[in-house]
Amino acid sequence: MNGQYIVTTLEKIFTWITRLAAINLLWVWYTMMGLIAGGIFPATLTVLKICRKWIMGEKEVPIWSTFKEEYRRDFGQANLAGWTLTLAGMILYFNYLAIKSIGDMSIVVHVAFYLLILFYLNLVVWSFPQLAHYEGKLAQLFKNAVILGFGRFHYTVGITAYVFIVLYFSLKFPGLLPFFTVSLAGLGWAWLSMNLFKKLDVKTNQPLLLERVNKNDFEYQQSKNGDRQVV
Repeated sequence: MNGQYIVTTLEKIFTWITRLAAINLLWVWYTMMGLIAGGIFPATLTVLKICRKWIMGEKEVPIWSTFKEEYRRDFGQANLAGWTLTLAGMILYFNYLAIKSIGDMSIVVHVAFYLLILFYLNLVVWSFPQLAHYEGKLAQLFKNAVILGFGRFHYTVGITAYVFIVLYFSLKFPGLLPFFTVSLAGLGWAWLSMNLFKKLDVKTNQPLLLERVNKNDFEYQQSKNGDRQVV
């Protein structure tokens, strides 16, 4: 009995190691296929989509074909979202350099700048999980990301801390980078995000079939393909 339990447990562990390594290697491959600049964002979104499927119970999802399909389907929207966030980050960075070069500035300027950084952090943390879980216009997803980020700020901090820890250990042990860094970061990112999305669903007593939540949160409508749509 104990021997069978150990064998089953080891089998599950090796299965998950294989799955995580597979999507990490696919992320590297498809990022390179998009010449990095055009591939990194759709590849990252696809990792989140596959992790979402696992979390929702689709453990036997075909990784190779699903990755290819989702990558192609979301190529344009993922790049639009990713490069919008990248451009915003570059603007913030240049503003930081300008503030630093000027030196003495009003405290109001510093407070306003750090508040902008918080807005930006919320956009980065919540835009891609929403793209992975919902259908909707990018402007609405960005708006919801800010609302969700400030309204559930402890989740924002938790996701940020988790991804930072994964990156820290990956840099400390570089062998993790090509096999587990992105997949581990994506799995935790998706799990924490889905944990919150499910809690929002529970408020209506209709888990995973949510059409509308409290007016202080988001409004969603179930789409034809089974995902929920931001309205």
